[in-house]
Amino acid sequence: MTLPVAILAGGLATRLKPISEKIPKALVDVAGRPFVDWQLEQLRDQGFRRVVLCIGYLGEQIRDVVGDGARFGLTVSYSQDWPDLLGTGGALRKALPLLDSRFVVLYGDSYLPIDFRPVEQSFLHSGKPALMTVQRNSDRWDKSNVLFADGVLVEYNKRAPRPEMKYIDYGLGVVSADILTGHGEGEAFDLGDVYRELSIEGRLAGYEVRERFYEIGSHQGLAEATQYFRDRDFRDRDFRGRGEG
Repeated sequence: MTLPVAILAGGLATRLKPISEKIPKALVDVAGRPFVDWQLEQLRDQGFRRVVLCIGYLGEQIRDVVGDGARFGLTVSYSQDWPDLLGTGGALRKALPLLDSRFVVLYGDSYLPIDFRPVEQSFLHSGKPALMTVQRNSDRWDKSNVLFADGVLVEYNKRAPRPEMKYIDYGLGVVSADILTGHGEGEAFDLGDVYRELSIEGRLAGYEVRERFYEIGSHQGLAEATQYFRDRDFRDRDFRGRGEG
């Protein structure tokens, strides 16, 4: 993998109270480990080498746990927007000096069990300034907000989704830095609004993903993610045991 990764991990995690009152969402225990551990290990295993954590509320705790990323085989740096939260777009805009002209974007509460390489390649070949991964959702996991047809992302609108929108933002994007520089440094704005404008202009590529995602933004999501990792660990141990036999 050639691009750096920005992880948006600065939210207040209000839906996870009381768990999130004393620790940031990235450090919530999931199957015996801080959630960010699972994310960083996956990025390393996929071949990424450089990560920027966009942190906010209680972000110093994330720094203390993750450090420079060496134990994950990564180089990790930090961009913090606290106490003045800048939104997802503003947080990325502030982090640009630590990133390259193009980079991958992940949400700090999502685990995406897919191969990221074809996503990166699809973006590089698209000729467009940004790419959003999408999943056919039909309101199953959350309100569908993407019109995607014949491999084309026609429209993204999380603020006013319509019935014909059957897909959802899967949580993995690849963007060019210049889609953010129209906003001033220190300005608060939402990445979703940038995606919306790009989609209307025909400048947002889409990549369909079929595997479900896991998230820890809610108590139900946390329980499902915990079960996923426990089941995966059991399968891995069973596989190793049979291999040794």
